[in-house]
Amino acid sequence: MKKIVVTKTLPFQIKEVIYENFEVLFFNNVTEETYEDFLAALTEAEGMIITVDFEFTEEIMEHMHKIKGVSTISVGYDGIPVKELSKRNIVCTNTPDILSEATADLIFGLILSTARRIPELDTMVKEGYWTRSIGEDFFGTNVYGKKLGIIGLGSIGEAVAKRASLGFGMEVSYHNRSRNERAEKESSAVYETLDELLETSDFVCLTVPLTPETEGLIGLNEFKKMKESAILVNGSRGKVVVEKDLITALKQGLIAGAGLDVYETEPIQMDNELLTFSNVITLPHAGSATNETRLDMAKLAICNLLDVLHDRTPRNPIYK
Repeated sequence: MKKIVVTKTLPFQIKEVIYENFEVLFFNNVTEETYEDFLAALTEAEGMIITVDFEFTEEIMEHMHKIKGVSTISVGYDGIPVKELSKRNIVCTNTPDILSEATADLIFGLILSTARRIPELDTMVKEGYWTRSIGEDFFGTNVYGKKLGIIGLGSIGEAVAKRASLGFGMEVSYHNRSRNERAEKESSAVYETLDELLETSDFVCLTVPLTPETEGLIGLNEFKKMKESAILVNGSRGKVVVEKDLITALKQGLIAGAGLDVYETEPIQMDNELLTFSNVITLPHAGSATNETRLDMAKLAICNLLDVLHDRTPRNPIYK
C-alpha cells in the first residue's frame, strides 16, 4: 500500500476511503514539535495531500526523495513550486471548478453585505442600539439593477455573472485575457478594457488567479479611476490588491467600501488597518468553506493522487 503524508484534517466521511487506498500519516498543520517527525515521514512517503497554505522550503523538498505526486485541496497553487517539483519528476494536481458555485455564493454574499451594510446593522441590533427607525447614517445602496464589473471571468467569475444578471438584473461587464463567449450569451456580459470597467462599475469583483501579471493589479491608480460610490470585492488572492493602497483609498474616500475574503498575509494580523473600517467586511478565506464543497474537493484530491501513484494521467494536473 502506498505511503502518503497528509498535512490537513480531512472530512470524516472519506477517512475510510483514504485508509483503504493508502498508508497515511497525518500532520495537521506542521508545528515545531512535529517538524522532525514530519521530515522523517516525508522521506518514506510516495505522495502528499496538502492545502494552499502549505509552505515548501528547500529542506522539505530535499526530503521528498520518493514523492511522485503532490495533490492540493485547492484551486490556487501559487505557493507550490511547480517548476522545481516537475524537475524532480513530481506531478502536482489541484481541484479546480468543483468549488466555483460555493465561492460565487460567498462573493455575492459579500456584494450584498457591503452594499446593504448587513454586519453593521446586525451589530446595532445585538448591542441594543436599535431604539427607533434607522436614519440615513445607516442606509445602504441598491444591488438590483446596478453594474457589476468582474475582473477574471473563469468558472468562478462566470458563476458570479449568472447570479448578478439572472438573479439581480445587474448589468455585467468583464475584463479577461480572452473573450468569454459563453458568459456573453448566458449572462449578457460585455467585454471592457480594465479602465472602462473600473470607471463605470458600481461593484468591482476580483476573481483572477495570482500570477506575476495579476500581482498588484489593483493599486492606487486603479482606485482613483473607480467611482467614489463603488465597492471592491476580492474573492481571488490578497496580493492581487496592493493592500496599503486599498487602505489609502478607503481613508481618502476614493471608494465606498470593500468586501474581502483574502489578504496579503493570511491569517490577517490583528494590527492590520483594514480591521478598523466599518465599511470593510473581512472574512477568513472562506470561499469554498461548505461541508459539501470541502468534501468534494477532498475526494477529488484523493482521486488525483491515486492516479499519479498508479501511473495514470490525473484529472487535474498542474502545468506551469
